[in-house]
Amino acid sequence: MYQENILDHYRNPRNFGSLAKPDMEAVDYNPLCGDKITMGIKIKDGKVIEIMFSGEGCAISQASASMLTEAVKGKSTEEASEFSKDDMLELLGIPVSASRIKCALLGLKVFKLVLYGFLGKSLSDKEELG
Repeated sequence: MYQENILDHYRNPRNFGSLAKPDMEAVDYNPLCGDKITMGIKIKDGKVIEIMFSGEGCAISQASASMLTEAVKGKSTEEASEFSKDDMLELLGIPVSASRIKCALLGLKVFKLVLYGFLGKSLSDKEELG
């Protein structure tokens, strides 16, 4: 059912753990299935220099968080804030059913909460997933 890339990120997540002193941290969960992700970032000179996540849940939610951390690490906060729902779904590389879309986008939602929190912005429902 899942591509090997998703299974690899699920079994061997990148940037998994927690930062000792993050500049900002956020957590969210999907109440429908119980997936949970906590994410922290460190920003220096306007760039995401460190990002880590921890959590539990299905292969899709955990793999997407892992993939997202790789995609935004090293990017400017401006570039990283433009990472969208479509970008996330493209990274996953599989069709995501309506029942699994919240799983696939949970990491992106938490990332936007973290980044916007650092930047002093609020996350509206309209902007939530770009």
